[in-house]
Amino acid sequence: MPMVKLRAASAPLLIAALCVWSAAALAQADPLPSWNDGKSKHVILDFVRKVTQEGGRDFVPLDQRIAAFDNDGTLWAEQPVYFQLQFALDEIKRLAAQNPALKGKEPYRSVLARDLKGLSANGNKGLMQAMAVTHSGITTDEFAVLVRNWLASARHPTKRAYDEMVYQPQLELLAFLRANGFKTFIVSGGGVEFMRVFAEKAYGIPPEQVVGSSGSVKYRLSATGKPELYKEAKVEFIDDGPGKPVGINRFIGRRPILAFGNSDGDLQMLQYTTGGEGARLALIIHHTDAAREWAYDRKSQIGKLDKALDEAATKGWTIVDMKTDWKTIFPPGR
Repeated sequence: MPMVKLRAASAPLLIAALCVWSAAALAQADPLPSWNDGKSKHVILDFVRKVTQEGGRDFVPLDQRIAAFDNDGTLWAEQPVYFQLQFALDEIKRLAAQNPALKGKEPYRSVLARDLKGLSANGNKGLMQAMAVTHSGITTDEFAVLVRNWLASARHPTKRAYDEMVYQPQLELLAFLRANGFKTFIVSGGGVEFMRVFAEKAYGIPPEQVVGSSGSVKYRLSATGKPELYKEAKVEFIDDGPGKPVGINRFIGRRPILAFGNSDGDLQMLQYTTGGEGARLALIIHHTDAAREWAYDRKSQIGKLDKALDEAATKGWTIVDMKTDWKTIFPPGR
């Protein structure tokens, strides 16, 4: 009898313990814990389930599971200015401090005077000069060192390091896709050599899976006979807008079955991805969270989302609303 009473008394505790255990198990099983339980999350989970289900109608072989992600505004933030542009502006300040004679010349004068309006005049001629003087005239190895040093010391206006301005929900999505046999690529208008410095550490995407804009690079032997690649002040390829499908074809060689962007610069990549046969998924981040990040779309000078937003609505692409779909924006503790 005492034993029976003990079991009866323990039953509620046992049930409660089981409930707690079940909830914990479900939480651990959730591959996208920073995504709210809504339409966007369900679309992603359902898509991955059906393309990985062997024998299913929508099954996609491993070698064809290609996912392409834009970078600026999709994997990390892009306000108040593109981070690569901020690198160029900071680099100009560093060069001017080393050589005061540069301070009276453009684009150094405008940068030091914080005259971004002047830099943007005449078809962004000043901005192009700023990019040219900071992205050429050195070797690729020297450029990589400059970017690493900048990432280690520079801080975004939010006080975070720039490579900590990555989106936690997207880190989870990248990991989830790779766990299901996807090969994840960056396909971005940013400079390929700039992104390759941090992509593997920040996102787990190796350098060979980064597609971006590029300047002309020339092979040469240094004065000491060392083989090196020298960056010239000449644009070779712009991986933005219609250039993105071209870059995918040139550097990846397979049409993605999933593409994720955030602006009109990603429109053609999304069209190209969904234009293939079989199961396809196109997603767009809509920056709607002015409290935790920024809210912008149709009239923004950075990350303008206008035509792609309209096409997403007509073609049934998934619009990820940052404010309602994401529990958190940036990784905790950073």
